[in-house]
Amino acid sequence: MCPCCPQAVTALFCLLARSGFSKASVAGALMFFPPEPSLYTFKRYDSDGNPIDDDDDESVPDETDDKKTKNKNKNSNKSKSYDLCDNNDAVDNSGNDVNVSTDLGNVEEAEFQSTRTGKKPDAHKKSSIKNSSSKNSANGPVAAASNSSDIGDNSDYGQYYEEDHIQDMNLAERAAQLRKRGLVRNKKDARDAKRGVTYKFIPDARLMAPPAFTGTIDAIKIGPDSKTDTYVAAVVYRLRSARQSDTTKTLIYSHGNATDIGAMNFMQAVLAKGLHANVIMYDYSGYGASGGEPMEANTYRDIKLVYDFVRNHMVRDRDESKIVLYGQSVGSGPSCYLCAKKPNVGGLVLHSPFMSGMRVLTPSRLLGCLDVFPNIDRIKDVECPVMIIHGELDEEVPITHGRALHDAVPKDLRRAPWWVPGRGHNDLTDGRANLIEYVERLSRFMEGLN
Repeated sequence: MCPCCPQAVTALFCLLARSGFSKASVAGALMFFPPEPSLYTFKRYDSDGNPIDDDDDESVPDETDDKKTKNKNKNSNKSKSYDLCDNNDAVDNSGNDVNVSTDLGNVEEAEFQSTRTGKKPDAHKKSSIKNSSSKNSANGPVAAASNSSDIGDNSDYGQYYEEDHIQDMNLAERAAQLRKRGLVRNKKDARDAKRGVTYKFIPDARLMAPPAFTGTIDAIKIGPDSKTDTYVAAVVYRLRSARQSDTTKTLIYSHGNATDIGAMNFMQAVLAKGLHANVIMYDYSGYGASGGEPMEANTYRDIKLVYDFVRNHMVRDRDESKIVLYGQSVGSGPSCYLCAKKPNVGGLVLHSPFMSGMRVLTPSRLLGCLDVFPNIDRIKDVECPVMIIHGELDEEVPITHGRALHDAVPKDLRRAPWWVPGRGHNDLTDGRANLIEYVERLSRFMEGLN
C-alpha cells in the first residue's frame, strides 16, 4: 500500500490525530526503528575504576556525596584526554596499521547473525544465532561466530533483528515506550556524569569480531544537549599519534535506520584502518545507549553535539577542514543538514541517500507537509566536495535518489560517484572484493580533500 492510496492517507492522518497533530511525532514513528535489543552495551565504571552493576543502579550517591566527589570527578574528566596529539597509549606491534586487503581475514566466510533491514532472519539463521552465541573457544563467543562459513560471500556488515514484542506494537505504543525509555536514560546519564562514570564498549558476542586496530577505542557519552538534556553514545576509533599527520582526517559516521554502533563496529574498524583516519560513530537519540527520543529534530541536535566534540577534541587546531561527514541512508539527513550549515567542513559522503523522507514512499507531494530530511534542497548549499555511493538495484531507496542528489551538488564540488552494480540498499560492501573497492574509492576521495 503506497502513501498516495486513500487507505494509507487515512492511516497517516489517524496517526497524526492520535499524536496531537505533531508532525515530529508522526515522522519519528514512521522513520526510526532502533534495534531491539541493541547490539552492544556500555559497561559502566565508577570514578575509581570499579564496575557498576546496573542492577544496583538505584544506590546513587546523595547530593552531599556528589559535592564531596565534585573536585575528584573534575580531575578525572580532565585526565581523560581526547587530544589526538597525545594519543600514545596504544601499542603497535604490527609496523603496519592499514593493509585492509590482507587484514580482513576470512571475510568471505564470515557469518553475520541478523539483518540490517529490521526483519527477523529466517528460522535456520535464528537457530544459528542462538547456537553460535553459546559456543566457547579460546577466543570467546565472538571468534566462534566469526569462524562459521554458512553464508559465504553474502555477508552484511551491521545487522540486527527486532524482538517480537517490539515488532507487534502499533506505532503509537512503540513511540510512547521509546519516549519513556529515553527520559529514564537521560536521568541515568545525568547521574553518571555527576559521578564521573566512564564506559567500556562491549559489542554483542554474536557479531563478527572486527579487524585488529592498533590505536585506541573509547566509549563515551557526549552531552548533555542544552534543550533535551540528552547524552549521545559514541564509539571513537583514534589513530596513534605516530600514525597521524597534518592531513589526518576525522570521519563522523551517521549510520542507517535499523542498526546501531554495535552492529556497525566491524565497518568502523575497517574505515579507521583503511582510510588512515579517526572515526567516530554515534547513536541517534533513542538508539542504543543514547538517551532521548528518536525524532528528526533530535538527530540534528545529536550530530551537532558530536561535531562540536570532534572539533574541540579530535582535530588539530580545531581545523574543521579535517572533518568529513558520512551519512548512510537515514544518516544522510543529519549529515546534509549539518554540512549545509558548516562552510568549513572538509568533505561529505552520502551512502544510499534519499532526496527526502517522504519521497522514498511516494513521488507525490500530497503528503509534503509531513516530509522530513529535505536533502535535495540542502545539498545545494554545501561548500565542500561530495561523493555519493548508491546501489543500482536498491529497492528501498531507488538509485534515482542518489543520481538526483549528485546532480544537485554544485558542479565544482561533485566528485566521482560510485553506482554499485548488482547491489541494493544494505549490501554495497558485502564480500571481500566489494569491501576492498569501497575502501579504495573512499581513500581516493579522502586523499583528494588534501
